[in-house]
Amino acid sequence: MNSFQTVKWGFIGCGEVTEKKSGPAFGKVEGSQVVAVMSRNPEKAESYAQRHHIGKFYTDAQALVDDPDVNAIYIATPPSSHSTYAVMAMRAGKPVYVEKPLAASYNDCLRVNRISKLTGVPCFVAYYRRYLPYFIRVREIVKSGIIGKILSCQIRFAVPPRELDYNRTNLPWRLQPDIAGGGGYFYDLAPHQIDLLQQMFGDIIEAEGFCSNMAGIYKVEDTINACFKFHSGITGAASWCFVAHESARTDRISIVGSNGSISFSVFDYLPIHLYTENQNQLISVPNPPHVQMPLIQEVVNHLRGISTCECDSISATSVNWVMDKILGMFKL
Repeated sequence: MNSFQTVKWGFIGCGEVTEKKSGPAFGKVEGSQVVAVMSRNPEKAESYAQRHHIGKFYTDAQALVDDPDVNAIYIATPPSSHSTYAVMAMRAGKPVYVEKPLAASYNDCLRVNRISKLTGVPCFVAYYRRYLPYFIRVREIVKSGIIGKILSCQIRFAVPPRELDYNRTNLPWRLQPDIAGGGGYFYDLAPHQIDLLQQMFGDIIEAEGFCSNMAGIYKVEDTINACFKFHSGITGAASWCFVAHESARTDRISIVGSNGSISFSVFDYLPIHLYTENQNQLISVPNPPHVQMPLIQEVVNHLRGISTCECDSISATSVNWVMDKILGMFKL
């Protein structure tokens, strides 16, 4: 694939994530601009284009992909359509940047990878936390050896149900398995946690889970517990509860070493807690206002031939494998 002088993006989807986390960054990164946006809702597409000063808007994804002014595609739709749109774009010779998780199942991820290899067109995935200063600092601490040999890690996540979760006639898309993938909020939030741990300790090669619907507010799982083992031999455990009481609210990953421990949050960016025999330290690390900007810069640099971005569909596929194993939905 030839390098681009300017990466001219077309957005498929213009939901909440594009308003601040990602959308503005595409226009602020050097060598990048947004030229078109698509939503099946014409009013939404037109409004987004006007508010963000984008020249074209579409209601048909294929029309946007076929636009000769568009040379790269950002997919910001729910997971069930990720693989379809990614394949559509790559077959048209246009690189893809897709929201996480890569697809609604491990098998769909494999399909994306096959098409990427067949066409020679790259597909990148929005595991942007890899590139944020907060998590770079976490990795530096772990890699420094200050907490010694890594022995285990634990994910703990609990939040109360949202008011929208009680709306049985119009549930949030994250609670609709045919749109979001299996596991409800788990399939939306756990990918970031799993991806960060795999980046530090290598691929998870064994994973088992126990999934329950404890509150009965909606049909998909609301409580999940799991254990897993990395290729490096490190083992870990995790618990997710999306119907907890407010008093139980937590967002924490703990890494235990032979000489200390470190704990950090994934979504709240609370101060990193480093504890050893000689220190008990809280470390605050600010992130940029548009959190996807560092990764988008890496993707644009890759497409312009400046550097290589490894946050691609290959590296993202193992996350789906782990989630599908935990949910008991893994099939070859």
